[in-house]
Amino acid sequence: MLKNRFPQIVFLFAVLLLTSLFFFPLWKITLLAPQYPEGVEMHIYINKIGGTSPATLQNINILNHYIGMKPIEPESIPELKILPIIIIAFIISGIVIALINNKYLFALWVILLIIAGSIGMYDFYLWEYNYGHNLDPKAPMSFEGESFQPPLIGKKNIINFTAISLPHIGGWLTLISITFTTIASYLKFKSKP
Repeated sequence: MLKNRFPQIVFLFAVLLLTSLFFFPLWKITLLAPQYPEGVEMHIYINKIGGTSPATLQNINILNHYIGMKPIEPESIPELKILPIIIIAFIISGIVIALINNKYLFALWVILLIIAGSIGMYDFYLWEYNYGHNLDPKAPMSFEGESFQPPLIGKKNIINFTAISLPHIGGWLTLISITFTTIASYLKFKSKP
C-alpha cells in the first residue's frame, strides 16, 4: 500500500518545497572588487530585491550610477508582483494533483513548471541585458564598447569587478522540487495502475 503511495508522497513533498520561495532568495549576484573584498551580494526573491545588508541595493545603485546603468527599483519590476501569484498557482495545483494521484497530471505539472522556469530564466536574461547594455551616455564614467551585463549563470569579469550569478537557497530548492516531481512522475508511470 505504502509502495503504491510512494510517488504521490514524493510528489506532494516536492510541490511543498516551492513554498521556500516565499522565505529564501531565488537568486544571488555577487560583485567582487578590490574596494569590496568581501563582495556586494544582491539577493533576488520572487517578490523583492535585497542583499546581505539593508544598504546593499543602495550601494549597487551608486555603483550603477557611475557607469550609467539605470537604478534597480524593485517597485518598477512587474515580475516581482507576478511571480508570487504564479508560484501560489503551482503550489495549489500541485497539491490538488497529488491528491488526485494521476500520472498524466503529474507529468503535465512537471512539464509546465519546467516551461515556466525556462521562461523565467529567459526573462531574467533580458532584464540583465537591458540593465547592462542600455547605459546613460552622460554617465560620470564611460567605457567604450563595454557591456556591464552580469552572467546569467556563472562568473564574468566586468572592468575591475568579478560578477558571480548563481541560484540561492530558494533556487536550489526549486531545482530539487523539479527533480523530485520528475522522479515521482517516472515512478508513477512505472507502477501498476
